[in-house]
Amino acid sequence: MSIELFYLTAVALLTAAIWVPYTLNYIIAGGLMNAVGPHADIDNMAPWAVRMKKAHANAIENLVIFAALVLVVHADGANNDLTAMACMIYFWARVVHLLTQTFGIPWVRTLAFAAGFGCQIALGLQIL
Repeated sequence: MSIELFYLTAVALLTAAIWVPYTLNYIIAGGLMNAVGPHADIDNMAPWAVRMKKAHANAIENLVIFAALVLVVHADGANNDLTAMACMIYFWARVVHLLTQTFGIPWVRTLAFAAGFGCQIALGLQIL
């Protein structure tokens, strides 16, 4: 497995796991029956859980772009040290983004997002 595909898998697994903590908070705050039925966001969710849910939505939106770029890099044989480094940095930028969004640290969160976006640009430029 290439480094790029390894980090794509890691990003996908991270994104797939983010829902667990905020959903547990949702169940605690609103009850199991509310969580399993048709529901709207409840007002008494913990602020960290609301922020984590937003980080999850952002992770899903960016996973689509990152995955497409990594798969094209892989299919095109454009793998190199830069694409490997961009994928590694992207993964860690998403981890930092998740944590700083969850704990409400604005400037670091923005820098982490920008780092991830920069990695997407680097992958795109390697393809072109």
